[in-house]
Amino acid sequence: MTNADLPYFIGCPSWSESAWREYLYPADAKPADYLTLYSQVFNAVEGNTTFYASPAPATVQRWAASMPEHFRFTAKFPREVSHGGDLGQQVSAAEDFIALLKPLGGRVAPFWLQLPATVGPQQLGQLVGLLDALTVPVAVEVRHPAFFARGDEERLLNRLLLDRGIERICLDPRALFSCTSQAPSVRHAQAKKPRVPPRPAAFSRSPQVRFIGHPELECNEPFLLPWLDKIATWIEEGRTPYIFLHTADNRLAAALAQRFHLRLMERLPGLPALPELDRAPEVQQLGLL
Repeated sequence: MTNADLPYFIGCPSWSESAWREYLYPADAKPADYLTLYSQVFNAVEGNTTFYASPAPATVQRWAASMPEHFRFTAKFPREVSHGGDLGQQVSAAEDFIALLKPLGGRVAPFWLQLPATVGPQQLGQLVGLLDALTVPVAVEVRHPAFFARGDEERLLNRLLLDRGIERICLDPRALFSCTSQAPSVRHAQAKKPRVPPRPAAFSRSPQVRFIGHPELECNEPFLLPWLDKIATWIEEGRTPYIFLHTADNRLAAALAQRFHLRLMERLPGLPALPELDRAPEVQQLGLL
């Protein structure tokens, strides 16, 4: 059994966490092997790194050689596109990025456009101009307060996306903000992530969810429960949802994703288990149950 048999996509913000050798990767795993190992367990990953810097063509070729065909890489458009001013003027830069990732083929689906809080209702025309110019699957994450106010401006955004079959990425940071730890990693994550209410949406066959978790795995349970029901319902409707699970420093992100899948197996009897990697016998997994 491989993760190609799963009816949904599940993953983490990246594959390159050395700390995962504590419970996911073999203890002697080398960074060059992380993507291959990761893709044996999970069938999707967020493309966080591409937001900060476009990869070199040779890097893209290495990724293509390591990712199975069924794997999904939700590559974020570089911040020069999403945060570079008038979105309508970013078509050429967006197309250049799409061309750069062409060796990955259908594994990049959808591309993610993560917008800053400064992009609000006044910029919707610019957003539509960019989206209508692109010919690849795209999902959009918004952060402007007006798009969470349940008013006409949010309804207009949702209608514009729904009419185009473009997903509104749902960010759920509630578990993270429930944490009172003063650990630097937690404080940094709370300062960086927007404190917005979740907006579950299914504007196409592939809803998109980002869950930002509590650093203590068991504390995520009340926040994960609604997502278990939502993801299961979408699967039962014939959709193929995506869910990506984070923790403050992502040391336990993979463990949280494994935990989510175990719970979803209880909700959906017959759902295949995630594959397990061969590991050194002395290394124990961290509190998945």
